[in-house]
Amino acid sequence: MFVGRSAELAELTAALRRAGEGQPQALLIAGDAGVGKTRLLEEFVCAAARTGAVVAMGGCIEIGADGLPYAPMVTALRALHQALGVEVELAAAGNEGRLSQLLPELGQAAPEAHDEFGRARLFEHTAQLFERLAADRTIVLALEDLHWSDRSTRELLVYLLRSLRNSRFVIVGTYRSDDLHRRHPLRPFLAELERLRIVQRLELPRLGRTEVADQLTGILDGAPEARLLERIFRRSEGIPFFVEELAASYQAGCSTGLTDSLRDLLMVRVEALPEPVQPVLRALAQGGSAVEYGLLRAVLEQGEDELFAALRTAVDANVLRPTARGDGYCFRHALVREAVADDLLPGEGSRIKRRYATVLTEQPQLVPAEERVTRLANYWYSAGEPARALPVALDASREARRRNAFAEQLQMLERALELWDRVPEDVLAELRPADYAESYPACSCDEDPNGACCERLRLVDVFAEAAVAARLCGERERCLSLCKQALRLIDEESDPSRAAWFWAMRSRVSTKMTQDGGRSELAHARRLVENRPPSSVQAEVFGRLAACDMVDWPEPEDIALAERAVLIARQVGAETVGLHARVTLGTLLVILGRQEEGLSELHEVHRRALELQEPDLLSRVYVNLSDTLEGLGRSAEAAEAARSGCRMARSNGLLGAAGPILRGNLVESLLSLGQQAEAEDLLDTAPADLGSGIDRGFLHRLRADLALLRDDLPAAAEHLARAKESIGPAKAQDWLPMSTLVIRIAVANGRFDEARAELLKVIDTGYPKGKERYIWPILVYGAAAEADSRGLPALDADRARVLDLVRGVVAGMETPWPLSPSWSLLLDAELARAEGASEPDGYLRAVEALEPLGLPHPLGLALFRAAEASAVQGDRTAAAGLLHRAEAQAVAHGDLRLQRGAARLADRARLRSAHGTAAPAPAEPQPVLFNLTPREQAVLNLVALGRTNRQIADELYISPKTASVHVSNILAKLEVTGRGEAAALAHRLHLVG
Repeated sequence: MFVGRSAELAELTAALRRAGEGQPQALLIAGDAGVGKTRLLEEFVCAAARTGAVVAMGGCIEIGADGLPYAPMVTALRALHQALGVEVELAAAGNEGRLSQLLPELGQAAPEAHDEFGRARLFEHTAQLFERLAADRTIVLALEDLHWSDRSTRELLVYLLRSLRNSRFVIVGTYRSDDLHRRHPLRPFLAELERLRIVQRLELPRLGRTEVADQLTGILDGAPEARLLERIFRRSEGIPFFVEELAASYQAGCSTGLTDSLRDLLMVRVEALPEPVQPVLRALAQGGSAVEYGLLRAVLEQGEDELFAALRTAVDANVLRPTARGDGYCFRHALVREAVADDLLPGEGSRIKRRYATVLTEQPQLVPAEERVTRLANYWYSAGEPARALPVALDASREARRRNAFAEQLQMLERALELWDRVPEDVLAELRPADYAESYPACSCDEDPNGACCERLRLVDVFAEAAVAARLCGERERCLSLCKQALRLIDEESDPSRAAWFWAMRSRVSTKMTQDGGRSELAHARRLVENRPPSSVQAEVFGRLAACDMVDWPEPEDIALAERAVLIARQVGAETVGLHARVTLGTLLVILGRQEEGLSELHEVHRRALELQEPDLLSRVYVNLSDTLEGLGRSAEAAEAARSGCRMARSNGLLGAAGPILRGNLVESLLSLGQQAEAEDLLDTAPADLGSGIDRGFLHRLRADLALLRDDLPAAAEHLARAKESIGPAKAQDWLPMSTLVIRIAVANGRFDEARAELLKVIDTGYPKGKERYIWPILVYGAAAEADSRGLPALDADRARVLDLVRGVVAGMETPWPLSPSWSLLLDAELARAEGASEPDGYLRAVEALEPLGLPHPLGLALFRAAEASAVQGDRTAAAGLLHRAEAQAVAHGDLRLQRGAARLADRARLRSAHGTAAPAPAEPQPVLFNLTPREQAVLNLVALGRTNRQIADELYISPKTASVHVSNILAKLEVTGRGEAAALAHRLHLVG
């Protein structure tokens, strides 16, 4: 009977309707065990099918908590394949090799590296499959019992929910809310989903008295007696499944009700079955959520007729039901299975598990291939057979890695570590390593690398596989712990390569957890392999150490270190390690002044990476190439490289890895080119929860840049604050651009002391070689702040020292940078202005150097300053022409702030009439307040900002004496005694804007 769920069913059908309009939906149905989640889902599925939607159902099986990855997704995709046939194959075209990990019917899995990028590709191609299938129909993906889901399934679901936009797609999942203890793995998954707009949670309440009465009426074919209703309502506590069991007990003649034990309640129907059925139920209860008929028959060793008779009896009694695939049996409700399992005698459960394990070992064809090894591992483990469980757990871990299910791989490897000391030596001696994680050394015997001593699998090798699995599934703390345990087993003197490998792994997971970003761990690893024979570990350690310095504090010695890594990698045949080292080498060469040589190296690696189709390598090439080209002022080329990288990331499922950085690099170049609309769209559509904190900080910093161009100072300050918060302890390439923003925002708000403090902080901290692209803007804007604050007594006293420090930084620059000459000329002009010696020629020299670059920034700023200086000298014609060119650059750059600054300069210096093309439309006449003239109104605005007479004179291009006269006239007209009162009155009466 389906009662009391009309509101929830309406919610589900409304979501189905929205999905049909291209708005993907996700609904999570939560409730106590037996409350009717499955029944509601069945009703919804029927309703969806009537509308023409295609439904794919999958159920999480309890074994999933112990390492069976993607089980419900495999079942659901098989259902889709059965429903749509060739359409699924067409939608998977081009991605069959990877999607076969979830749908084996598509063919043989493609050979590829099983790393985080392989998993990302699997996730992305799964999303693309659903997008294609949902293009002209609504797809409903229904997954039951998410409280038993494996972590890989949960992470795939999150990816789908984030990725599928404008799709006719519905995900519905059910889970037991009463099973979620404080540390249940589903809790963080639910918390993550709650942040997604499309996710809706439905809590199924227990039935009320009226609804229980309706249910009993349906079951009993008539209204129940009041006394019976009261008893069943009280005993069932509104749980529909218990109502049904109690009603069945009543119909069977047990009118007095049942004992208070829940297990006894659930066992009543079971115990009423004939004795030949009982062994079948006990065996099924130990086999998992569902058991194939062939496996069950082999385990029970019963005749076919006898077994069918028992199964028919249990199905007719509503205790068992056939599985959805039609190849086996399961309990009608998991609560009954749990009760039967709990009722077994001590030792009986392990005996049955042992029987399952023995049969499956002898007849592996009895279960689906993708489940075989994991189920066998769990059967042997539950049977209490360490010597049999350990080898199979290792096999299951490698099968999980083959399917890019790293969390489940880690679970199996941790089980192997748990079992290791309980396994006899003769069994351990027969274990062999399947493959070695990344550059992990297969042997530590320098004199005999192929010797028998290195053929067997050792405990430390299992730690290495587990450490990699922990890193790949995001368990950084666990990876660090595994590395520390492994290092306690290694003698660094006799086994330096393995020790160095674990130290390098520690560095990789410490990057965002330690102040030095894992550099100290790499330095220790280098000491271990420095004078050892060439190895892939040695090449990787040298390459990673050079890369660590590259992003923070590069030195010329890092070039030599990267070159050593490349050479060693070639010697030992570690091509991928060598190519990564070449990316580092090329980037270092560009950063440290050998630009063309470095770009050539990057382009060569790019060509080879395309041949290899190695996504990790390709993403790193695109990131570094686009960044270095932007740093060289070649923004159009940088944008094209970043675009290519974004396309590659999309096709390989790397939008959550390299995607945010590539998106940021593209935005940065688009802003340089003045293509603000596209840049804004990329920032607006960037997923808020993808990438690392540093990645998100990078995008916030770019949003601050964009807000500053739009002259939206509050938004710029907010995004800058969020960038700092997201990035945390930052490397030079992160904090130096933020310092530029700090100075610019402080100046825009008139906080010149803050701008100076930031400038001095950068100078005091120092900066690494090769970061001139970030230093020059800091110096130019810092010098401009000093010029703008002339006349403020608190800052005037120390200005000469600050300017000398700026010149000292310039004198210490060693690395040649193509844009240095033009920025240097602009800095010289700003320094002169800060010393009161502003003249147009200095800015015009900067303009001449900047124009060939074709970039609107900082050309617009140089033109604006030249116009300003010409106006001061009284050359209004030259000033008007330069201002017009500055406005053109500001428009090209989308720099609204500069455009408004140019408009104010034109008004103050009265340049509009001198340059007709820039003349604005006549403004509406404004009322004259306090009889202030337009010039007095302009002076009052500056008085309200705290400007001195000298500063007012500079900004309005009048003499200080004239400014003083204007101020006196204003005080008289406002009838106030001082500048402070005038400013207060002006603000109070809105006389200033």
